[in-house]
Amino acid sequence: MAIELLKSMARIDMVHVPYKGTGPGVTDLLGGQVALMAPNVLTALPHIKAGKLRALGVTSSRRTSALPDVPAIGEVLTGYEATQWYGVLAPAGTPGGIIRRLHQELARALRHEEVEKRLAADGAEAVASSPEEFAALIRAEIAKWNEVARLANIQPE
Repeated sequence: MAIELLKSMARIDMVHVPYKGTGPGVTDLLGGQVALMAPNVLTALPHIKAGKLRALGVTSSRRTSALPDVPAIGEVLTGYEATQWYGVLAPAGTPGGIIRRLHQELARALRHEEVEKRLAADGAEAVASSPEEFAALIRAEIAKWNEVARLANIQPE
C-alpha cells in the first residue's frame, strides 16, 4: 500500500508483485527477484546494517532516528506518509474513567527510558496521543487507505 501511495502521488508506474507477508518479499528483494519494496524498519534494519539492502527513503514524513542519513520520502514528496502504528483499544462503552486511567498508565510506561531505548533500537518511536487524537488518526487512516485502494483498483479477496 505504501508503494501504491507513492505511485499515485508521484504519478509513476511500477508493476505490483503481491506477497503473502513481508518475509517472502524481503527474501526476494535480497535475492534480486524484485527491485524495491517498502518493508517496515524493524524487518529491514538488520539487512541495511549488514549492507545487504540499501535504504532509499523512509516512508514517514520525517527522518527516523534509526536511519538518520536516509531521507524521508515526505521531504521530497510533500504530504507522503505511510507509517506503521500500533495502539491499544478497549471495547465500545468502556467507562471514561477506565479509559483515562489506561491512557495515563500506558503513557507513563511509554516514557520509561528503557522502553524508549528499546523502541528506538528497533526504529520505532512511542507516541502517547490522547484517546481522542488516536480515534481521529484511525478515522483519517481508514479514509486515506480506502482512497489509495480505490485509485489502485485494489479489491478485497
